[in-house]
Amino acid sequence: MVSLFRVNVQIALNSIKTQLLRTILTVVIIGIGIWALVGILSAVKAMENSISGSFASMGSNTFNIQRYDFNVQRRGGEREKVNPIISYQNIREFVDIYEYPTTQTSLSFRGTRSAEVKFESEKTDPEVQIYGINEFYLENTGTEIETGRNFTIFDVQNNNKVCIIGSDFLKSLFVNDNPIGKTLSIRGVKFKVVGVLESKGSTFGNNQDLKVLIPIQVARSIFTEPNINYTISIMVKETELLNAAQDEAIVTFRNIRGLSPIEKNDFGMERSDDLINRVASITGYLEVAAWIISIITILGSSIALMNIMLVSVTERTREIGVRKALGAKNSTISTQFFIETIVIGQIGSILGIILGILTGMTFASFFNSEFSLPWVPMIWATIITFIVAIIAGFYPAMKASKLDPIESLRYE
Repeated sequence: MVSLFRVNVQIALNSIKTQLLRTILTVVIIGIGIWALVGILSAVKAMENSISGSFASMGSNTFNIQRYDFNVQRRGGEREKVNPIISYQNIREFVDIYEYPTTQTSLSFRGTRSAEVKFESEKTDPEVQIYGINEFYLENTGTEIETGRNFTIFDVQNNNKVCIIGSDFLKSLFVNDNPIGKTLSIRGVKFKVVGVLESKGSTFGNNQDLKVLIPIQVARSIFTEPNINYTISIMVKETELLNAAQDEAIVTFRNIRGLSPIEKNDFGMERSDDLINRVASITGYLEVAAWIISIITILGSSIALMNIMLVSVTERTREIGVRKALGAKNSTISTQFFIETIVIGQIGSILGIILGILTGMTFASFFNSEFSLPWVPMIWATIITFIVAIIAGFYPAMKASKLDPIESLRYE
């Protein structure tokens, strides 16, 4: 029995070799279906890790007051409602009034996204982002210091000319030098480097490592453009007080804006966990879409595989007749064709998995997120191709096994 099975396997493999072009085409068709499954799910996971990592940096006990909500609607590229900017006067009033227990408030604004930073005779391209911040910004946004220190309240209140730089400066201005204690020039103002941020990569082309943080009042004296928009970030150290702290912040800011009880908020409020859940919901839909696309593709692959095996049966009618004349049983003939379809299906599965992994790694590199092997899609891909091979091979195998040996020998 074992020897007969071994002979069937050998015949099936020889048949695959003799029809190499057809086998390659079939493998490619199946591989594309598996690639769609593993590749799309890997890419979606990489994108989810990148976006979630960016939003998670806010901290689970943190909420922001900003100009717009994250999900504000647009029509024709324009916002349905135009909110006024969050001005410096707004944030100063908020800091003076809002005193909820166990909270700390960070203030920040982006002065520019296209600054040129100089160090001695070297300078960067004009694409550096400059942020004005207070002493709580790093902790509230989950930003870590790689080397050096954070701003102190003394730095902020005394408008010290100090700065914290992103890690990309170690690749340009300070390739072979320790930046701590060095002096940078931004728009003609000298700043002493006191810290270097941990690398965070980029999200959708927004490089998080090419930026400079400076005390907020110093930033206001350099970047004097009208209508600068500020962001308020509040961290609540006691989790159970988060909702109450957020409600108090909304009431406080509504009063600052002078809104009546019947007016809607003219500012946005976002919590990091809400954003992460929203991203998870979106990627969940993408995963469902990936499965649907993959199933449709794999269904097409199974039909193609079955058609190719039917053609193979027709072309090998005389071979089947000879084997039956020599005593081969129906089960032996059908097993041979089953083995062929399973082998072709699994080769296609391996090809699709490899391409899917490479796709996932490419997307992970693009989004600067950690890549992890998509074990679940890979296991499902193997199972699906096995099932597809059995289904696609069943009818051709049955047709081959039921051929009349005499008629088969007469086949031209």
